[in-house]
Amino acid sequence: MGLVQYAFTAAFTLGLCGLTFHRTHLLSALLCLEGMMLSLFIGLAIWTLQLNATNFSTAPLLLLAFSACEASAGLALLVATARTHGSDHLQTFNLLRC
Repeated sequence: MGLVQYAFTAAFTLGLCGLTFHRTHLLSALLCLEGMMLSLFIGLAIWTLQLNATNFSTAPLLLLAFSACEASAGLALLVATARTHGSDHLQTFNLLRC
């Protein structure tokens, strides 16, 4: 495994560790998810360039579009929960109650 692949694997792993261990605020969870998606996007783009395959050239753009949709849905949930609960702490949310 080259240095570039190791760096993006480490970036994804750090985002995953941040998502699992530091779950106090919804905004921090969303930032960790965005970091993971960014490392996946850059890794997929570099992989496509290294293979020199035109079949996979749209895959990074598709991943970027899905990550933008995920970010907009996450921010909409953040605004909705901040308005209803008064904060974005994940411990105050109850999934059984609307």
